[in-house]
Amino acid sequence: MRFRSRLAGWILAALFLGAFVAVTTFAAPGGQLRFKAVLVWATDAEESPNPNHKPADEEVRNALAHLPLKWKNYFVVTNVPITISSGGNTESTLSQHCKVSLKDIDGKHVEVGLIGKGQPVLKRTQPLPRGETLVLGGPAPESTAWLVLLKRVE
Repeated sequence: MRFRSRLAGWILAALFLGAFVAVTTFAAPGGQLRFKAVLVWATDAEESPNPNHKPADEEVRNALAHLPLKWKNYFVVTNVPITISSGGNTESTLSQHCKVSLKDIDGKHVEVGLIGKGQPVLKRTQPLPRGETLVLGGPAPESTAWLVLLKRVE
């Protein structure tokens, strides 16, 4: 009987240890925030004039589906992972003309800045919990637009 209870205790301890290792292995290290920034070109054209642009995947289309956008097609220009330390800030290049700046305010709120063609386009501070996506954008020539989807991964 004692053998069974000890065995059950060891099994339980091993499960907790495994869960701890999994959580610490896949979590962002030491107070870091991880994001995924996706630069999207919005248009009514059936194809992008740039062959490097890929049609938006299901995750991007779902993030845009609930927004009142007028365009029929969306193409991914770039997909960039961004990591900032707790309380830190960074600037990432999404394309030749587009950059995004991120600043951690308090671990829950972030300040996001968009820079288009070297000029500040907008700056916004808001909560961005894990798993949520913030969509920001601006106009482009010929009834098109560019959008930046910023998703907090960790």
